[in-house]
Parts: sequence; C-alpha cells; structure tokens
Amino acid sequence: MKVNISQSNACGTICPPPSKSFAHRLLLGCALSRKECSVSGIIKSQDMFATLDCIKSLGIDFSFQNDKVYFSGNNGNATNKFYCRESGSTLRFLIPIVMAHMPSAIFYGSEKLISRGVEVYKQLFAEKGINLSVFDDHIVVNGSLKSGLYQLVGNISSQFITGLMFALPLLQGDSVIKIIPPIESLSYINITLQALKTFGVEITKVSDLEYHVKGGQKFRNIDLNVEGDWSNAAFLYALKYLGHNIEVDGLNFDSVQGDKVCLELLDKIKDAKNDDLQIDLTNCPDLAPILFAFASAFNGCTFVGTKRLAIKESNRALAMQTELEKFGVKMLVEENLVKVYKSQITRPTKELFGHNDHRIVMALSVLLTKFGGSIYDAQAVEKSYPNFFEDLTKLGVKIAY
Repeated sequence: MKVNISQSNACGTICPPPSKSFAHRLLLGCALSRKECSVSGIIKSQDMFATLDCIKSLGIDFSFQNDKVYFSGNNGNATNKFYCRESGSTLRFLIPIVMAHMPSAIFYGSEKLISRGVEVYKQLFAEKGINLSVFDDHIVVNGSLKSGLYQLVGNISSQFITGLMFALPLLQGDSVIKIIPPIESLSYINITLQALKTFGVEITKVSDLEYHVKGGQKFRNIDLNVEGDWSNAAFLYALKYLGHNIEVDGLNFDSVQGDKVCLELLDKIKDAKNDDLQIDLTNCPDLAPILFAFASAFNGCTFVGTKRLAIKESNRALAMQTELEKFGVKMLVEENLVKVYKSQITRPTKELFGHNDHRIVMALSVLLTKFGGSIYDAQAVEKSYPNFFEDLTKLGVKIAY
C-alpha cells in the first residue's frame, strides 16, 4: 500500500491504541488460567492475531467481539503446530510455554521472524536435553521443559526471560532465572512481573539479575483491561511537539512501561542546541525510529545503546538512515551508536519505503505531516497500530491512498 501525506495542520484529541506489550501478556495469562475470563482493549493487529492463533493451538476456546476477547477454557483440541506470523513476542513467549505442555512442537513464522533468532533458547535448552532445529520458515522443538536453573544473557531480548517467567511457574519444582549482565529492556521484565502478579503468579525478585520461581502455581481467571500504549503514544506526542495542536489522552502516567520516557526524551531533543546531546536507547529501543525522525527536524542528536535495532522487523538504524537521507538528513550508523547530524531538512526528494516495519512507517509519516510526500509499504502499520492513518485523518491530516 502506498499513502500520500500532504502538509497538514493536525488538531484534536487522540488516544493511542492499547499496549501491545501488556496485551500479549494478558492474553496468555487468561489462556493459561484455562477458565472463563476476558481481556478488553485488544486491537485487531497482526501481532495480536499471532498470539491468539497460538492460544487456539494450545486447545483454549475464545471469542473475539469488538475489542474484547472472551475465554471459555479448554476444548481438548490442542495441536503441536503454532503459527507466529511475524511476531517476535509471540514466538519467544510461546516456546517455553508450549514446552511446559507437550514434548514436541513446530513453530511457523515468516523467514524474517525466524532469522531474527532464538539462539538464546537453543543454547539454554541444549543444556537440558531439549533440541531446537531452525529452518527457513519454522522451528522444531523436541523435549519437555523442566524446572531448575536457567542462566541467560540479558543484552539480547527480554522476550526470552518473559517466556521463561510464564512457563516455569507451571512446572512441578522450583526454578531460578539468572541473567548475565549487562541487562537491557528491564522495563519489559517489570511489565511481565506486573502481569503475572495480576494472575496470582508470584516470582521473587532477588535483584535485577536473579529471580526465584516457585513451581506448581496456577493462573487465576480474571477480567482485565489493557492500558494505553506508550510506545505508540510516542508518535502522537512527536506530532504535538512538532507544532500540531493535538492532545494525547488515555494513558497511565504511573505505568511500568519503559517507553513512558518518550516525553522526557522528546523534550531533551527539542531543547538541544546541537547534535552532541547523547541519549541511551538500551532500555527503550522501540522509540528509536521516532526519535531519529524527531531529531532530524531539530538540531540532531547522538544515540547509544542501538545494537539491537539490527534484529527488529527491519534493521531500524540502517532503514531510517536510508529514508532520512531522502529528506537531506545525514546520519552515522555504527554497531552501537547512531548520530543524526544537524541538517537542513526538506521535503523528501524520492518516495519513501516502509521496510515492512510498522515503526519506520509511523515515524516517517509524522515527518511528512510537516513536509508532504509518499510512503510505499505503508500497510506495515497493521502489525501494531492498524488505525494509525485513520486516526491521523480524524486529526485533520490529509492522506490519500
């Protein structure tokens, strides 16, 4: 899909979609209760459908009405085939959960998703006698999850840690999760701990690097609502900070979501006098595309802690470099550093490309409201914020498809 965005003056109040991070976890918690319960605030995005597809494969009945998912418990029709589409969270959360329920399974996904890797699990589970075989578009797992000590690196993705935290309480016997520093995305681990506590599952946090998990726990059934998503709110606040007359509503300012830091970071970038301002993205990598775009509209910025951007839906640092160059913006991309130089930003000289990455598309769209232009591959927003362009249109942004 190609969208043409004209220079526009946005005005009005807008709510971001519900938190994708919380939604994945609440859906899984309800499913693992295996009783009647519900989650409200689920948007019909590709990532949510991926998690629901896998819940169905676990043999859990549910119905989806408007934005609410109703769970009705086991149906006895579990299968060993799990379809994760392009959702990294779904794949990495489900592998340990499934291994706690069955001795073998196949996880399907796009080649891009599979290439993003599960090497952490492959090495970790090999020590436990479990084999993961990785192919182009699927992963075969043979072996059952057992309680015990799980020690894994903390600078790859917190999704591996979350997967273990959901699965280990289901086993007989206690477990310990130890994380080898440095640890990144700690805020996502805190989201997991909060979600589990909601379901009555207790994990003892000894430190940021060690967690004790009691076995034989059960997930309680409860009706829940997903809070607003700070990672997507960042795109809306960027619009506001670029001079559009909009207000952002529907957010929890006491949230444990790490991307809540977007307000502080947008302020710093807007007030920066030069591109030497340094911002660490280690614990908020999903904010990178919009912060790169926002910095390009002001005086630039230097970002560190960017290594993991290479294993997202696209290589986000290189993708943004390619697209921002079309605006006349110069960027330096190194392994763990990105510098957006102070530049004379102009209307893009060529049509933009979304790199099959929802956050790239939304970041570029925010800039185009000030300069105008076109984006190919814009349908990528369906992954997390399918109503993004509709919401912009409601605010008065002129968009043609």
